Amino acid sequence: MHLPPPDPRVLSKKAHVVARLRAVLAEDAVIDDPAETRAYECDGLSAYRCPPLAVVLPGTTAEVSAALRICHEEGVPVVPRGSGTSLAGGALPTADCVVLGIARMNRVLETDLANRCIRVEAGRTNLSVTGAVEAEGFFYAPDPSSQLACAIAGNIAMNSGGAHCLKYGVTTNNLLGVTLVLMDGTVVELGGAHMDAGGLDLLGVVCGSEGQLGVVTEATLRILPKPEGARPVLIAFSSNEVAGACVADIIKAGVLPVAIEFMDRPCIRACEDFAHAGYPDCEALLIVEVEGSPSEIDEQLGLIRQIAMRHAPQEFRESGSEAESAKIWLGRKSAFGAMGQINDYMCLDGTIPVSALPEVLRRIGEMSREFGLDVANVFHAGDGNMHPLILYDANKPGDLDRCEAFGAAILKLCVEVGGCLTGEHGVGIEKRDLMAVQFAPEDMEAQMRVKDVFDPGWLLNPAKVFPLSVSAGRRAA
Repeated sequence: MHLPPPDPRVLSKKAHVVARLRAVLAEDAVIDDPAETRAYECDGLSAYRCPPLAVVLPGTTAEVSAALRICHEEGVPVVPRGSGTSLAGGALPTADCVVLGIARMNRVLETDLANRCIRVEAGRTNLSVTGAVEAEGFFYAPDPSSQLACAIAGNIAMNSGGAHCLKYGVTTNNLLGVTLVLMDGTVVELGGAHMDAGGLDLLGVVCGSEGQLGVVTEATLRILPKPEGARPVLIAFSSNEVAGACVADIIKAGVLPVAIEFMDRPCIRACEDFAHAGYPDCEALLIVEVEGSPSEIDEQLGLIRQIAMRHAPQEFRESGSEAESAKIWLGRKSAFGAMGQINDYMCLDGTIPVSALPEVLRRIGEMSREFGLDVANVFHAGDGNMHPLILYDANKPGDLDRCEAFGAAILKLCVEVGGCLTGEHGVGIEKRDLMAVQFAPEDMEAQMRVKDVFDPGWLLNPAKVFPLSVSAGRRAA
């Protein structure tokens, strides 16, 4: 197939914009060679790809401001990018956009142990925040599975959680302040090193806004003293539904573990082959972790054992050492990578009431047979944040379409039982056309008016979150 020659007007516009960006940024901070921009053509949702116009990699808030001001003046859309681990297409470029990556901005700016907070540049990885304070006995609580690689900026954009969010909350519960650069280059400070800032809670608006309102360059985060001790248990069950019922009973009893994680047989086998964690041979597995003093741990695990025994578990195994605990968590943290070794998959992110777990797991099994695609379930069961992994063959015609239809059916089910479309991955492009399932037109209009205030030209992170049918006129106007 012969592609049409490049439009000279597009090439001229690109050259002009790139020249202006190079005038304010370091030489190696602007990438416009098509061979090099391909590295930024997708994020963790790799089924969709689009090379950007150019990529900029600023090193300071001032450089972010300068780059955004130029793009604003030229009418060029900007896609903010942290580490590119988004599983919802949150950092997917458009062909006419500049990708603005902040991975070079990764310094610790201030540590305040007395007030239990740390200020970092937002390109710093999640796990390295804990790494900066763990020697002093502190940690940063949100722990997405991608925490080794994902950036704080992306965590803020998607309001990420992780395995331990049941007790400690998600990013919004651990975020105190941000430095935010608006599309026109204006730099604003929201919140700060204190529990509650005066005025409107604009920090709450920005956290979870998916790069639609501004680019976060710095963040003040809450850090916590490390607990005295922690201990996980493995509980094996003969079916997904029974495991789901056990989770519901633990929550109903008022017990608050630090984490309750769920894996079904396909995921258990993949994780075991990958990490050799010693997982039992069963249909469904719960990892339940509690923390505190030795006596507190024993008391909590005693209650959890009593609840679990009502559901006739195949095995109840308590970790006997720190090494064994680390192995248990290595298996769970390796789930997405382990599944990727054996199949193409799409990872969903619906959230449901915990009481609906048995029903939803049963209906996902029925849908799997209906759509003719296997599904592996791994998720944060304690707060109902599900992560079904739909397996498909990217090289088989029609498989991706079936996968998308299956995913849409699961997410509609989540809303139907009283849940929502996303817990921590965000809407991105993956769920934008499902927003009408959860929100009435008036609800979406209210959300879009907030974006109108922060980004009147609708240049930030285009084609995300809102259905194109309702957002297209915003940018055109």
